[in-house]
Amino acid sequence: MIGKYILFVAILFFAAGAMAEERMATMLNEIVVTATRTEREAASVPASISVVTNQDIEKSNVETIDQAVNALPGVFDRRGKSSMDTSASITLRGIPGQQRTLIMMDGIALNRAYDGTVSFGGFAPGDVERIEVVRGPFSSLYGGYAMGGVVNILIKMPGKREIVLKGSYGTDNTWSAYTSYGDMFRNKMSMFISYGYRSTDGYRTDYNVQSAKPTAGITGWSYTQSNTGAARYLIGDKGRNGSSEGNITAKMAYNFTKTSRLKLSFMRVENEYSYNDPDTYLINAAKVPVYTYGTVRESTFLAGNGGKVQNIYSAVYETEISNVKAKISLSRSEHEKNWYTSPGTTAPATRSGGPGTVSSTPSRTYDADLQFIMPLWNRHVFTYGGSYRYNWADTEENDLTCWRDEDSKANLTYQARGRDRTYALFLQDEIALRDNLTLYLGFRQDWWRAFDGYANDAGKAGYPQRYRSTDASSFSPKVAAVYSPFNRTILRFSAGESFRAPTLYDLYRTWTSSITGNTYAGNPDLKPETIRSWDIGAEQHLWKGGLIKATYFENYIDDLIYSRTVTATLQDKINVGRAEVKGVELEAEHLFESGLKVFANYTYNNSKVVNNSSKPETEGKQLALTAKEMFNMGADFARGPFAAKIIGRYVGKRYNNDLNNDRKNGVYTSYDPYFITDVKISYNIVTCATISLSVDNIFDRDYFSYYKSPDRKWYGGLTLKF
Repeated sequence: MIGKYILFVAILFFAAGAMAEERMATMLNEIVVTATRTEREAASVPASISVVTNQDIEKSNVETIDQAVNALPGVFDRRGKSSMDTSASITLRGIPGQQRTLIMMDGIALNRAYDGTVSFGGFAPGDVERIEVVRGPFSSLYGGYAMGGVVNILIKMPGKREIVLKGSYGTDNTWSAYTSYGDMFRNKMSMFISYGYRSTDGYRTDYNVQSAKPTAGITGWSYTQSNTGAARYLIGDKGRNGSSEGNITAKMAYNFTKTSRLKLSFMRVENEYSYNDPDTYLINAAKVPVYTYGTVRESTFLAGNGGKVQNIYSAVYETEISNVKAKISLSRSEHEKNWYTSPGTTAPATRSGGPGTVSSTPSRTYDADLQFIMPLWNRHVFTYGGSYRYNWADTEENDLTCWRDEDSKANLTYQARGRDRTYALFLQDEIALRDNLTLYLGFRQDWWRAFDGYANDAGKAGYPQRYRSTDASSFSPKVAAVYSPFNRTILRFSAGESFRAPTLYDLYRTWTSSITGNTYAGNPDLKPETIRSWDIGAEQHLWKGGLIKATYFENYIDDLIYSRTVTATLQDKINVGRAEVKGVELEAEHLFESGLKVFANYTYNNSKVVNNSSKPETEGKQLALTAKEMFNMGADFARGPFAAKIIGRYVGKRYNNDLNNDRKNGVYTSYDPYFITDVKISYNIVTCATISLSVDNIFDRDYFSYYKSPDRKWYGGLTLKF
């Protein structure tokens, strides 16, 4: 693998040297809104921030919107099996779990009411104008989920007529189609509508690995190991894992005056995944395929299907009165459907059918946010306001008469539901102490309450259960400063506290795995997690086109919500102990006069459990699903009709086990370190038409991120813009 690194670096720097003497392209200073809730130049905000533009996305083969940020420092995009992965997540600075990083779209939180996760499948990358990634604690402005930072995905709103048509085809019979129309009418009303669809046959992501060795006379199996090194036997796979997805986006804005504007939007996203017929590698002496032996049943070869339907509605009104800017935002985000099926194991299912279960969790979130921006005494800018958030989720599990048909529902076997709500007030003072020194002071007070918790496990003693309500409040202060001692030097410092209230899943959801038989129980007495963080960074513009950045950060998490092992078959959730993450982010880039840009970044996360009275043997262990080291390097070039981008990404070893004993690499369910290289080349054949060819994982790196990760893939595309 070292040879591949050397080859990649050689290609990269040869290209840099060949183009270094060409004309310098202009470097634009991005205007961002997420870090302060106000429009500011990226260089002046008091946070480590990265911006991914629509042009950046078009230069890469971005299938899902989370992949657009996977090469940024401090960012880990966990996506184990390409676009079919339903548990992908974006986490920042080694703080694990999507529920600890806030994901927004046009300022609307996408974190699901049920468990704080985000289902990225179905959202169209072509809709995106830019993505702002802000690292560090931001509960002082945004409340819960913003422990690691904020990712804000901003959707297009063209200022003139624009028609886009896109299509692509590639590996695994993967094809996509996208069209959008944007326009501005009489400088008063603007609109944007789009539709996208994508489907793939997928590949074999899930394997059938058993601890029981096939009996004598059966061949075709191979010896392997578990992720902890125990002996296992590979006997088959669960078939090709395909998916399909579609989305509709509609936005409208109307300018009543130069300072008053109304914006309305609607988005509908659909996403489904499925498996075709499984394969057994086993044959008996008569050369007949074998699906059962000993205690192993045909059901172990089967995997269920699943899907979601999500609707997002929003209305935003902005105005300015006597130099005070006011903004009110109302939104509703609902998972109209969110389901998955499981083949039966107690009464074993077969390839042709048989019993199973379906789990469905519709959920809804309502958000209201009122914000004012008021300059005062020439040196102060106050940003203040309040917000309200309401969550509801209801999980139901039903028997299926046929596990292949999610509509063949029979008895209701389990139900869990609940609600929570949060009120908040926030204030931030931006103080211009000097022309080159700005201080930020802020706080937010949140009042959280969970209620109407209910669970019913049919046929089990002690059910149904109704849980008492629980509540908590959290004060989230923050102080930050930006100082520019010299024209090309920017220094930043920030410190603050953030929190995360337990989700409805943490509080009320109890479920039993159909595969292992283990039970995972919620806890209605959980209290919020808190984090204390600080960072210090420097940004230095060198010669024309050169830039380096360095940031050091520390995070201290208290009352970490942790899954405790009660018995060999039961785990529950408790607040326990303390964890910490200390790390460094380094960035460097150079833009040559030709339009060639070379870049590299490195992230070090020393994330570990410091105290865990429930399980002391986990102390000092790396936090689950966090990589200690990551680095990215690459180059992109655009000149005339030609554009190209090559990027290499390295992610270090991660552990799924809190004892970090899942050390074996290269086996099903392991989380391997990996380095992969992607490339995309585009060419404008005429002014309005661009063709492209992209290859992902060009060195065909073989690795696991629990599932089997994709092999080398290629895609060809055509884009028309009018």
